[in-house]
Amino acid sequence: MGSPAASKPASKGVSRVATEFKLVFAVAGIFFAFSAFAVLQEDVYRSSYGGERFRATFLVLIVERGVNTLVGLIGTLVVRWGSNDRTRGESKSTATKMKVPFFEIATSGVSQMAAMAAANEALRFVSFPTQVLGKSCKSIPVMVGGIASGRAYPRSQYVQVLAVTAGVVVFNLGAPKKGPSADDDDVSSAYGLTLIVCSLFFDFITAALQDRVKTATVRRNPHLKNPKTNMFESMAWTNFGGVFVAFLLAVCTGQLADGVSFCNRHPGMQNAIAYYALASVLGQLFVYFTITEFDPLVLSTVTTTRKIFSTVYSAARSPGSAMSGMQIGGCACVFAAIAWETLEKYRKAQGMGLKKKRL
Repeated sequence: MGSPAASKPASKGVSRVATEFKLVFAVAGIFFAFSAFAVLQEDVYRSSYGGERFRATFLVLIVERGVNTLVGLIGTLVVRWGSNDRTRGESKSTATKMKVPFFEIATSGVSQMAAMAAANEALRFVSFPTQVLGKSCKSIPVMVGGIASGRAYPRSQYVQVLAVTAGVVVFNLGAPKKGPSADDDDVSSAYGLTLIVCSLFFDFITAALQDRVKTATVRRNPHLKNPKTNMFESMAWTNFGGVFVAFLLAVCTGQLADGVSFCNRHPGMQNAIAYYALASVLGQLFVYFTITEFDPLVLSTVTTTRKIFSTVYSAARSPGSAMSGMQIGGCACVFAAIAWETLEKYRKAQGMGLKKKRL
């Protein structure tokens, strides 16, 4: 009689350990993969090879998005093979298949690729910390679009956006001048910041297109309750849209031929691009795993911490790009605002959990 009762706490303990192990695995994976991704991104776009720098951004995206597409397709085939084995022998009415909105997913991948292309290109003209902080302003275009459509935001969110904006401005104003070439540096920096703004614009477009993906998935699968594409399908078709357009742009701009020629002259660049693509694949897999297993808040917290680490590490590994006191203050302001936003989301999630328990 006592054994069933004793087994319940034991099973709960095992389940908790398994969950905590998954969390550690997910956090370590994201932290490692994207920290490596950030370092390798700098190596590709800011390192000098024989006195010249790599300029073929679209060629890098062809490789990076292509590898992600391949891994996504392999994962999709494995998942389908497993599901076919499980549903073998079931009637057609029982074994219903979900219709995937391929076009909508691929379209969102195009805008995602454009955002990444602009951000990568910006690295040729601004430092990595500047790029990271600039990309932290994603909430600004989202808020502007929301206000334009009549949406109201809490006062705390306006303060957070203002703090991020102020931090980025202070960071850029605090950049030390570098001798006689200061005017040229200012022009290059302005161009790099313009590219970051373009990247933020495409991030905004991507968010809207991803909402269309969710709507299309529900519309095409009325027979299913809460239909969702699996992580590998999303990974495959999102990256396919990106690699298709990146290839066309690489051909039209001449970056395909120029990039291949550069890699042939400097074999070290081939390794840098390959490692960069591998880090991207690992990062995407860990992101999808975290979203599947845990609340999105966990992902937000981990990525915020990783950005802080990557920014500090980038400044430490490049003495020539060391941050001034004013820049450190601006950086701290931005990350404090992001941490505050994450804490607000956590409190809101906790409040919703308590309400559900009371009900």
